Amino acid sequence: MHNILVKPLITEKMTALTEKAKHYGFIVDFRANKIQIAKAVKDKFNVEVLSVNTIKMKGKTKTQFTRKGKFAGRTPQYKKAFIRLKDGQTIDLFGEA
Repeated sequence: MHNILVKPLITEKMTALTEKAKHYGFIVDFRANKIQIAKAVKDKFNVEVLSVNTIKMKGKTKTQFTRKGKFAGRTPQYKKAFIRLKDGQTIDLFGEA
């Protein structure tokens, strides 16, 4: 089976949402569904998941101008998952004791 949780989303907006509403964000495998994501979070962090919201992000078009000409390409597409936990539970993303 593929690795479902790729990495946590750690941004200013996500940190504020975590402190306010106990939502956590992860970049997940593009093929994973909500049930697989909830099970992966429950197994890895030993918490109860109330809801999972997902969004597919398209890759951005990038252009590079060099001496040899113009090169165009795209960044890879990815999927974000927003996890809401049961009250009183937290996920320690930084491993602080």
